[in-house]
Amino acid sequence: MDVNVILSERIGMNEIRAILHQVKNDDRLKQDLYDLTIHNEGMAGYQAAWVLTHFTVRENQWLLLKQEELIDTLLLCQHAGKKRLILTILYKLPFELLRVDLLDFCLGHMVSGHELPGVKSLCMKIAYELCRTVPELMQELKSLLDIMEEEQTPALITTKKSIFNAIKKGKSLQKLTIPH
Repeated sequence: MDVNVILSERIGMNEIRAILHQVKNDDRLKQDLYDLTIHNEGMAGYQAAWVLTHFTVRENQWLLLKQEELIDTLLLCQHAGKKRLILTILYKLPFELLRVDLLDFCLGHMVSGHELPGVKSLCMKIAYELCRTVPELMQELKSLLDIMEEEQTPALITTKKSIFNAIKKGKSLQKLTIPH
């Protein structure tokens, strides 16, 4: 199966399911999808990232080994849709170490007037997970959330409320099934 050819054309959920079925027991195909996500700035790279967002817990465990490179790719990504997909992939993985560059990225992009709501929302959630155990960082995050524009989309308002509720409870927003 040449995923580059398949993903160079417009695909839908049927094609994604077929690819996911193929990847289950094929690490080479997983690697091909991953490589397209990391190295291809076109349609195939975007759609490969879309497929990765549908990985099962087992495949996400495989992706956990690639978390650092996914973060590096995110930090350089200019494609808004692909940025959202990479953030989605990262949000499904546990954050074991604080990467200050990822935190800076998320804090900056969650308040950016130029970002799409999906990117802002995911940046807010990831920033919360990164700040959760560090009181000084949590205070900075709360301050940023407080000063965010009031003219927000319903999704951003809901995300903000969820974060403040999670802060009160001292809990994570992530529903991880990958051990960390």
